[in-house]
Amino acid sequence: MKQKLLVTTILVTGIVLVVNFLSNEIHLRLDFTDDRQFTLSQATRNILNNLEEPVTIKAYFSKDLPANIEKTKQDFQDMLIEYANRSNGMIGYEFINPNESEETEKQATQNGIQPVMINVREKDQVKQQKAFLGATIAIGDKNEVIPFIQPGAAMEYALSTGIKKLSVTSKPVIGFVQGNGEPALEEMSQMAEQLRVLYDLRAVKLDSASPSADIRTLVVIRPTDSVPAAQLSKMDEFLARGGNMLVAINRVQGNLQQAVGMPVNTGMESWLQQKGILVQDAFVVDAKCGAVTVQQQQGYFSLQTQIQFPYLPSIGRFANHPIAKGLESAFLEFASPVNFVGDTSKRFVALAFTSEQSGIQKAPLYFDINKRWTEADLPMKGIPVAGLVQGKLGGNTDSRLVVIGDGDLVYNGPPQQGRRQSPDNINLVVNSIDWLSDDTGLIELRTKGVTSRPIKQLEDTTKSLVKYGNFLLPIILVIGYGLVRVQRNKMIRLRRMSENYEEN
Repeated sequence: MKQKLLVTTILVTGIVLVVNFLSNEIHLRLDFTDDRQFTLSQATRNILNNLEEPVTIKAYFSKDLPANIEKTKQDFQDMLIEYANRSNGMIGYEFINPNESEETEKQATQNGIQPVMINVREKDQVKQQKAFLGATIAIGDKNEVIPFIQPGAAMEYALSTGIKKLSVTSKPVIGFVQGNGEPALEEMSQMAEQLRVLYDLRAVKLDSASPSADIRTLVVIRPTDSVPAAQLSKMDEFLARGGNMLVAINRVQGNLQQAVGMPVNTGMESWLQQKGILVQDAFVVDAKCGAVTVQQQQGYFSLQTQIQFPYLPSIGRFANHPIAKGLESAFLEFASPVNFVGDTSKRFVALAFTSEQSGIQKAPLYFDINKRWTEADLPMKGIPVAGLVQGKLGGNTDSRLVVIGDGDLVYNGPPQQGRRQSPDNINLVVNSIDWLSDDTGLIELRTKGVTSRPIKQLEDTTKSLVKYGNFLLPIILVIGYGLVRVQRNKMIRLRRMSENYEEN
């Protein structure tokens, strides 16, 4: 019996080792991730099938990396193998270790890949090691650089957009309306950097002419001056010919120095209401929010304290739509509700929502920084702050319009004193423009790599059950197993004694 058990254990162990070895050698893997992170999308397959010139990918990865970073290298290699297999021989790749010599290191840096410093533990000591984690993509004499392949990042998006950027002959044009106080493109640098991969960006002034025929999508972000009726009419003309638009506006503004919140009227709100979208002149407040720094006096000392401020909602609920898929946390600043007031000839989809504890406060109002917010102050849930409408919005041709109730979500400010916005703020707008402008499906790849997956908050009772369950369950299982073994051995002894008694 024992010999049979030993043989079975050895066979099972051997089979597992062989399967692991073979799967590593032929790069076989099954994808059980919820967003199919390791399965090539249809968008990537289309790009690979339409390649007309060979693509060469050089991956610059250092050797002897820590295990978590070594996994990134393995994942990238597996993905390159899949790209090569799917491209009918049009994709070639090689891995280069820049740390082998000064020449290869110089080659990597000249190609735009800079080393990063990582912590490595050796013999109970932590030391820093210079490592390269990047790649270059080349088609003919054109090159694109992926300077840093971050663990957990959307590798497929970086590869596919890089290949498409080099393979397309002409990019779609995105027009940004200017002249009514809207920020310039250089004041929205994060968004512009992502969009320029696949699009040409153009400033458009509607006071002189209508949008040109080559503009795929028209974008209006945070106008601060009144938008003349003549410009609104030109937007109608653009929609009437089948053009698509994105509008992100401020219906309210807050002044923390004076502690007041006021409504904003530019004419865009009335124009949007004609299309079936009402952006209320009210503040969204949310228990899940950002903080402001306030100065508090304690005796002779003045202290700066961070206080939660519900007028800065942190949006963590998104619709199951290509624009919002994969988004996890957008931080808005004095946002307003976005509601549908159109008829049944138009289709509306809400894209982003407040949390389970939220509310709406009509402007104008005064901010009470020190207010203690209760559940009674936040009685609502799932208030839409972004949405889209599609249908006949300006004529007899169907068009699409995305509206966001915050015009500052992608505003970085002047280049010399710019501020960084949350990545999902940028993704929400760029995804929207992708959905309005690009039909390749690359939109679904940008947020395919998980960047932030917060642990779900549990109630105290549930936490206690989990805590003591984790502690007691193994002990109970061991004791239970022991009791079963004792009872089993006892039954065996009794049976043997009974057999001996009957023989006698």
